[in-house]
Amino acid sequence: MRALLAGVAAFALTAIPASAQDTAERPEVEEQIGGGGRPVGANWARSPVIAQHGMAATAHPLATQIALDVLKDGGSAVEAAIAANAALGLMEPTGNGIGGDLFAIIYDPATGELHGINGSGRSPRNQTLAQLREKLGEAEALPPYGALPITVPGTVDAWFAMHERFGRRSMAANLAPTISYAREGHPIAPVIGMYLARSLKAYSAREDQFDFSNARQVWFADGNAPEAGEIFRNPDLADTLEAIARDGRDAFYDSALTDGMIDYLQAQGSAFTRADFAGHSSEWVEPACVGYKDGYELCELPPNSQGFAALQMVNILKNIDLSQWERGSAEALHYMVEAKRLAYADVARFYADPDFAAIPAQLLGEDYGAERFKLIDPAKATPEFAPGEIEVAPKLEGEGDTTYLTVVDGEGMMVSLIQSNYRGMGGGLVAPGTGFMFQDRGELFSLDPAHPNAYEPGKRPFHTIIPAFVKKDGQPYMALGLMGGGMQPQGHVQVLVNIVDYGMNLQEAGDAARFNHDGGRQPTEALAGPSADPLGTLYVEPGIPAESIAQLRAMGHTVEVVDNGIMFGGYQAIARDPATGVLTGATEMRKDGQASGY
Repeated sequence: MRALLAGVAAFALTAIPASAQDTAERPEVEEQIGGGGRPVGANWARSPVIAQHGMAATAHPLATQIALDVLKDGGSAVEAAIAANAALGLMEPTGNGIGGDLFAIIYDPATGELHGINGSGRSPRNQTLAQLREKLGEAEALPPYGALPITVPGTVDAWFAMHERFGRRSMAANLAPTISYAREGHPIAPVIGMYLARSLKAYSAREDQFDFSNARQVWFADGNAPEAGEIFRNPDLADTLEAIARDGRDAFYDSALTDGMIDYLQAQGSAFTRADFAGHSSEWVEPACVGYKDGYELCELPPNSQGFAALQMVNILKNIDLSQWERGSAEALHYMVEAKRLAYADVARFYADPDFAAIPAQLLGEDYGAERFKLIDPAKATPEFAPGEIEVAPKLEGEGDTTYLTVVDGEGMMVSLIQSNYRGMGGGLVAPGTGFMFQDRGELFSLDPAHPNAYEPGKRPFHTIIPAFVKKDGQPYMALGLMGGGMQPQGHVQVLVNIVDYGMNLQEAGDAARFNHDGGRQPTEALAGPSADPLGTLYVEPGIPAESIAQLRAMGHTVEVVDNGIMFGGYQAIARDPATGVLTGATEMRKDGQASGY
């Protein structure tokens, strides 16, 4: 623990430039001066937020304030989460929007139950794998742009499904703040400004391969990305949200607006029809929970998401006492990384739409976790892990392309919600006059017909986005999430380990230096043949001590240090004391976010 704190303190708290442009021009600031001290807690973190009546933690301060306004007006935590999510689609278009999908875990204090909602969309119902392959030509995978990787956007339907069960105000009232900001404008936040500039560069390099003209008009009309502090407006999105607020869910899925979207997508080569949109529906699912230690349980949603990967990691790591080593030690990191690699071997083999491929029940068993743990060599990295022997397979999401938020109200309702357009801002396509980009989630389909995650008509692809929930001694305790593709399950586990094994508070647990292991088996690979990158690369932040990095390399890990925070996600969490109802919230330095309460 001491080694980790010393390593992080040397670089963590530095002057924050006024814009992303300033950041690029002033790289020497971190070398000029280090962080200050604190009277309580780690020097590299700040205090968690503590309140009593309601709390929200999102990736944008204005979205957090919108959520609190909804709570103060009598709205439920679910309605506050919907309102904040709508705002983030406008304010953080690099991470989410109504062209994407949504997953959530909701604790209902009235029944004492956890509810999960899977708001992910499906592929076109009248397009076969053979027809898709014909459109792809010689390509060996779906592209991250254009019409082919688009699946039906599930977010709006999920909003209305959640509102029908847990809403008290009108959806028009919940969407009104975002409609106002979309028309009148809001200032761009620093990290989001940086991502917008990255997005423009990435799309511009490929725009000869898809129609980027409408997206340019919405976000980059003057040829540049909006910078931090610049007022941004999106009147087309305001119009779309007004139609949804007025006419409900069908305004998006079964209306003249839908026809306009379908006409545009078909012109770009899509096989979607209005029936694909009109027939879409979200699914209520049961979260699964796995005990870790000291009464803590981690809860995640089932596939087609990757949430069970975090549960598999927990079942592996409960077989070793990580606290015998310091948090930044090579030993603790080695066991966590190997547990991640073991879990992801199963992710690549078994995780898919359960309507098309059954998920082996053994995956979450303690006995199975113990068996997988025995495969870890304590002295060195194993060159390649195979999936478990269970009878029954492109890279994961790019950095920072998701938003996570959590809201808790005064009655104890807790919402853990994650939403994304997948890679980048999505696939680059914007239907005329709509103001939002379609997701490219279908890129994660496998083209191997024998794979559980193979493309099929009307199927949901493997999903990276996962909300999380933690119980303590059987009681609801914490809603948390961490953005960023394959970073998410390993991020959930790292935060849990920080809290349980190393006694960090919620804020420290998110600010502490993280690792992101990338590589190994991928859910789009063919089942036959070796993995393209069996060992993978272990990326770590500079707060990991140099001696630990050297030891990990000596153990056989390929280690790279990355100092910009981008690939390590963005964390939010709110914990509720079951005895007093006091709320504790946290966000973190890698995003623009804010946790706040009243």
